[in-house]
Amino acid sequence: MGNPSHRPFAHPLALPCLLVLILATTGCAGYRLGSMLPPDIRTVFVPTFENDTEEPLLEVEATRRVINAIQRDGSLRIAPRAEADSELFVTLTHFDMHALAFDRDRRAAAEEYRMYITASIRLERLGTREVIAENPRVRGETTFELIGDLTSAKLTAFPDAADDLAQQIISALVETW
Repeated sequence: MGNPSHRPFAHPLALPCLLVLILATTGCAGYRLGSMLPPDIRTVFVPTFENDTEEPLLEVEATRRVINAIQRDGSLRIAPRAEADSELFVTLTHFDMHALAFDRDRRAAAEEYRMYITASIRLERLGTREVIAENPRVRGETTFELIGDLTSAKLTAFPDAADDLAQQIISALVETW
């Protein structure tokens, strides 16, 4: 028997480390960790979203929430149009609510709802108008309880649904493997 210090893979972590290295360099070829955007797209201009729903002012909250999500994500930086590499066009296409739970005594009275906000998105390269990313149906949602009247309850649920929509938009733009 030879000296154990001269055997290949004598260290207990040597073989697992070698396997991880091989898998990282061959098994994941073609994948990039993080942003899948072209490397020259670093900044984005986000105009106020277009609202094709019948829900007033939904575009204001949704635009603000998406800008905040882009800033938190860090894959893109928000910039004025004159300084941006790209422009994000978002059209809010559908707003809907569905009753989920009903009062036991009054079966027609809903106590809990699910709110959906659906949008189409398109990220274009400024200058050439080349489409970088596009998705005709991105949907955010939230569940909320009816506390008080339905109008007030909807207003308190809008931010959560808009936050979820923002996360879905970021995922659609900057897919990670």
